[in-house]
Amino acid sequence: MTVLAACHIHSDLSYDGSYTIAALSHKFRRAGYRVLMMTEHDRGFSPERLHQLRQICDAASTKDLLVIPGIEYSDASNQVHILVWGDVPFLGENLRTRETLQKVKEAGGVAVLAHPFRKSAWQCFEPSWAEALVGIEVWNRKYDGWAPRRISQDLQRSVGAIPFVGLDFHTQRQFFPLAMAMDIDSTVTEQAVLDCIRTRRVNPRVFGFEVEGELVRHALPILGVAEASRKKCAKAAKKMKLRA
Repeated sequence: MTVLAACHIHSDLSYDGSYTIAALSHKFRRAGYRVLMMTEHDRGFSPERLHQLRQICDAASTKDLLVIPGIEYSDASNQVHILVWGDVPFLGENLRTRETLQKVKEAGGVAVLAHPFRKSAWQCFEPSWAEALVGIEVWNRKYDGWAPRRISQDLQRSVGAIPFVGLDFHTQRQFFPLAMAMDIDSTVTEQAVLDCIRTRRVNPRVFGFEVEGELVRHALPILGVAEASRKKCAKAAKKMKLRA
């Protein structure tokens, strides 16, 4: 059975989120997703707050949509971000990326490098990180827009990590048909989802098609042009607002 997961989602438990987890559960269930993978910012979090996050995710889960708690850890320079899921205790703030990855690995969690293009995080990548990373975000809706970044794809392929797509959802602006398709043969539980990722029975999709498929590859240049046009229009609109 193939289920669709929306990854890299922030609620109002993050300092910059806008939706409650209950509202997100309703929104993404109606959009056809089966799994919602939360990634609250580590800033201002604590072991107690992580426990609260788990409770809220449990309460927001339904028979049609599973909400999985997770944390997005950032280094002291706020350049490299790591998405973490699984039975991992709260690790703290401003940790070195190597330390974060080591602790996640020791706890048996799942770690994904978020938006390598943002602040040129890809330039900080250390080969030793690869053994603790399950995946790398090749397409982040918030920072990459309507098309993935070649730099992120090249990095992912060079280390053999799973290509991930994430919405980096904070507001309605990031709502976009990106999903991780998961091949789950059992009941959809947090453990089943994480095992599916660990065993690489996942693939990224956009508009229901495989991101690495022939159809999407041919469409990417068009999406890239559309994204460039979108950004120009957004900048022009912003300038007009400032002048008004």
